[in-house]
Amino acid sequence: MTGNLAGISGIVGGARLFNTEPTETAKVASSNAMKHTSLHDRLDLLSAKGVEIIDPRQTFIDDTVHLDRIFPGSVLFPGTRISGATTVIAPGAKIGSEGPATIADTAIGENAEVASGYVTGSVLLTKARIGANGHIRAGTLLEEEASTAHAVGLKHTILTSYVTLGSLINCCDCLISGGRSRSNHTEIGSGFIHFNFTPWGENGDKATPSLMGGVPKGVFLREQRIFLGGSSGMVGPNRVGFGSFTVAGQVIRSDVPAGRIYSESPRRVDAPWDFRLGGSRRSRLDRNLEYIGHLFALRAWYTSVRKPRIPSSQAPSHLAMTIEAAIEVLDGSIVERWTRLGQFLGHNGGQLPPIRPPAIPPCPLPAEPSSVSHLDWLKSLADEDVSAGVRWLQDIVDAFAANNKLGDC
Repeated sequence: MTGNLAGISGIVGGARLFNTEPTETAKVASSNAMKHTSLHDRLDLLSAKGVEIIDPRQTFIDDTVHLDRIFPGSVLFPGTRISGATTVIAPGAKIGSEGPATIADTAIGENAEVASGYVTGSVLLTKARIGANGHIRAGTLLEEEASTAHAVGLKHTILTSYVTLGSLINCCDCLISGGRSRSNHTEIGSGFIHFNFTPWGENGDKATPSLMGGVPKGVFLREQRIFLGGSSGMVGPNRVGFGSFTVAGQVIRSDVPAGRIYSESPRRVDAPWDFRLGGSRRSRLDRNLEYIGHLFALRAWYTSVRKPRIPSSQAPSHLAMTIEAAIEVLDGSIVERWTRLGQFLGHNGGQLPPIRPPAIPPCPLPAEPSSVSHLDWLKSLADEDVSAGVRWLQDIVDAFAANNKLGDC
């Protein structure tokens, strides 16, 4: 293992695959450990340093929280509950602006917002927003200005910058990208479900991640947007290409190529059934390897581009903390996908051989420390830099699949 993945070790099965030494976040949390204080004292300390607590009587900060990770200028509305040693609340972040909100081991970036609901094991970057009554579980990453409306459930789902979800949506095990700006963005209509469980086999499986767009092109924010119509569903694993539009009120069971309008007719089925999986599993295997390859590419994007761009003066800042937390979310997502794939394939009781990360070639982009925001920096890139970056990331995706051939299925 080489490059930025030098610290990763592969361990068989569901055990930890990554970071055999304490992560940077864990080191920071450990070094900032505080003596036990009363809730009243914790709230007073936060108020004294400039955290706006609207009503201390209705605000709970657990003693696991490191107070130096809740930054001045953040706003905690009544009904806020915060816990976890790795939690970060950056300046300008708003928690509970529309109702009670619980934040656990989650990084909330600068000017990001959780209107209400529950968020755990996740990361929201600058100006990302979770609408009212969100239920956001581990492995979720919302990049800059990504957002959801009310009553949205997410787990192990990544929204690249500007991606927008409507209301009453459940998306688990998805990577969603596309679009170029706040006004030109990929959107999923209200009432959409990504079906991430299939009943095949003895216990069913969740080896069902779906790609809407993708990492190598999607991270540069120059691709056409995607629109998935509301009151719909998608059966994973699946792919949707950039620039496509799916009609409302359907269940999508097939890939949608780029630049298409797509509608799928319901089909009548009445046949004998049992839960045993028959036939080849190669297609499902290939989809999972491709998806994990995209996760490795996104991880390289963070470690080789986003992290190096943080100025040394901001190394201990909320920005560094949220980017480090995003890398840890990606590590956890890779573990999740490898574990689910092993369960699906039934290798040695659900355990696959150790994962073989791709070697990460040198990054071809001018990723130097700078105070220029990430989105502004992306807009400034020359076309030839973007083309080189796309090739670099796609090579990582392809290398992962080549490294992890799992034989006949």
